[in-house]
Amino acid sequence: MRLSKGFEVEIYTGKPTGEVVGLSDRIAADLSGFMREPDSRNVEYTTAPLQCYDRLLCELVQPRMRLRRYLAQLGDYTLVPGSTLSLEKSDRFHRSDPNNPYHTYIEQTYGIDVVTASIHINVGISDPDMLMAACRLVRLEGPLYLALSAASPFRHGEATGSDSSRWQMFPKTPVHVPLFENHAHYIRWTEEQLVLGTMQNVRHLWSSVRPNGDRRPYNLNRLELRICDLVTDPIALLAITALLEARILQLMENPEIDPLVQCPQRAEELVAIADANEQLAARDSLNAQLTHWQTGETILARDWITHLYNEVLPIAKANGYACFLTPVKKILREGNVAQQWRSLHNQGISPQQILTQAIQQLAEQEQQLESAICESALVA
Repeated sequence: MRLSKGFEVEIYTGKPTGEVVGLSDRIAADLSGFMREPDSRNVEYTTAPLQCYDRLLCELVQPRMRLRRYLAQLGDYTLVPGSTLSLEKSDRFHRSDPNNPYHTYIEQTYGIDVVTASIHINVGISDPDMLMAACRLVRLEGPLYLALSAASPFRHGEATGSDSSRWQMFPKTPVHVPLFENHAHYIRWTEEQLVLGTMQNVRHLWSSVRPNGDRRPYNLNRLELRICDLVTDPIALLAITALLEARILQLMENPEIDPLVQCPQRAEELVAIADANEQLAARDSLNAQLTHWQTGETILARDWITHLYNEVLPIAKANGYACFLTPVKKILREGNVAQQWRSLHNQGISPQQILTQAIQQLAEQEQQLESAICESALVA
């Protein structure tokens, strides 16, 4: 069994030197498949929900190659990796749509704390009870996916001391989000937040994970993991996704690993553990000392991920996508993007030099993938 998977990709546009330049209003107007964010310095595209990882790889790469060709027509512009404004010194919000009242609210309420780039991973789950169980499990283990994806150690040209500066500063909204007991609980809670004004609309649930669908909160069909930093390497992103899918399939096979089945009297304690672990993972990523929700014991994030990897590897093998899961081991061995950038910075290399090199490497990788992988997939 394979689940459908799709991505929402937010990425910065700018100069090869790392300077971020707001172009999303022009991109969205001229290029199909791209959407603007409230701030014009990043742009978003989505992939169709697919079960096949090979096709997902092309769906991730080909829109970016289209975007690159368009940017080249505008001038000396490119795509800039990272999940925060790594070099930007200004606190000014760059509106992409001055007439949008929701964007006005975002700018006035949060400022540039929301001007981040990230990956949202959507996994199709049609049964509402299973969807809520999956959201509960992934909420408790979301910090592990953040640890694998962390890519924002710089902000305003300086090292912040955190591997995911994005998640440390991002305004999670509402402040307190419970573990939803069932679909009815989620509907009731959402309606209450809209009345209270803690959410401006049904999209204004900015949590690490949330149920999603065509008519929230009523019609739901997927889990959306929102905690990950921008993973520009498609191979690494598919590995993180494969770990997530295999863990959800494990839950489907064994509903007993649902946190509210294992710990029915500890819902609020589990929420507190998840929230604390998110902040620890944002700071130290793979080296974070986390609290294991099942045992209450302290465990290194990389050790917890290794344990999960070994647990779900047979599931990935049985469903024919173990080769896409195995790059998780490379991330654990070589470090995530933030750790690699921080290591270079500790050697005396400036954030701008690091970003300039990463920009060039990303362009080269995408070109290689488009020609080597996507063309062969089209032939097949």
